Amino acid sequence: MKKVLVFCIIGIISFSCELNETGPPLKVLDLDERSLELLQYGNDFGLELFAEVMKEAGEDENVMVSPLSVALALGMTYNGSAGTTRDAMEETLRLKGLTDVEINDGYKEIIDQLLDLDPKVIMEIANSIWYREGFEVETEFINTNKEHFYAEIRELDFSRPDAKDIINQWVSDHTNELIEEIINSIPPQAVMYLINAIYFKGTWTYEFDPEDTEQRTFVTGDGTEISAEAMRQETTLNYFSNDKLQLVELPYGGEQYSMLVFLPGINYTCEDILADLNRPNLSSWTEQFSEANVLVQLPRFKFEFFKKLKDPLSEMGMGVAFSELADFTGSTRRVVCSFPRCCTRPSLMLTRKGRKLRQSQLL
Repeated sequence: MKKVLVFCIIGIISFSCELNETGPPLKVLDLDERSLELLQYGNDFGLELFAEVMKEAGEDENVMVSPLSVALALGMTYNGSAGTTRDAMEETLRLKGLTDVEINDGYKEIIDQLLDLDPKVIMEIANSIWYREGFEVETEFINTNKEHFYAEIRELDFSRPDAKDIINQWVSDHTNELIEEIINSIPPQAVMYLINAIYFKGTWTYEFDPEDTEQRTFVTGDGTEISAEAMRQETTLNYFSNDKLQLVELPYGGEQYSMLVFLPGINYTCEDILADLNRPNLSSWTEQFSEANVLVQLPRFKFEFFKKLKDPLSEMGMGVAFSELADFTGSTRRVVCSFPRCCTRPSLMLTRKGRKLRQSQLL
């Protein structure tokens, strides 16, 4: 049984204007109709991606995914897609019904507002496109991603011994050294990398007292009792419960971002919660939040980013993008995609072999 101790969603929880008594007025997420629709579709994509990732995860793994990071990396890639590959990406990313202008403008507006939403939270989003020196890239593809995703465009001699180090250093710089390596080598057939990096740092609005951290008893999904070092606090928080679950909201900073923590009910497991975890249900649960005095005990745990996204994305309908039929002629006339084996953050590698479209290093 997978031991998923905490499932968290970093998201916006305030859509009304309010004052932060200890700082400047808080901003609010003020998206136009199409951008808000894109954000909602992104939540659908994120929840489904997490469910698919959990199917691939090991029994004892604690898994974390960043749907926003994956969506932005794929959003850049979408601008270079064509034919059935483009159709599959539209379906998987829930982009059907939106024009290219609405999609790119929407992503730009979401990035703009997230970066400056809460002065008490550090939120950084960085995108980059690296292509082999001398490789011909479509100007429109580059300009669109530079304008709407703020992508840094770098032409690089991939044959240089330190080429991978240059790319890895960029990733390290934009994740405050938390991710030091995203690629361990550059294959001879690689011609382009599309990389997204997100850094989030938020302190709890209601901080835990370090002195109240000690060994406590927890019950796993199979009923086994274990002892783990855990932090603890009792305070007033947004809370919801039904027979299947308890849900509490732990806000960060000025309460524009939050972590949602789920606890299975008696005779239920994390898998039971995952089976019901979709946007309508999540919206229903959070709309029923009420303030309650809650005792929260969170065990110390470690997690890692799920590295192999090919199978989850294929299950969601993007399989053609990882096949010999992949079509990314919108970025250049001779490229296909794969996710590098070493990927710990969303990135895309485009490869070629002469003038024939092909797929390499399928994961």
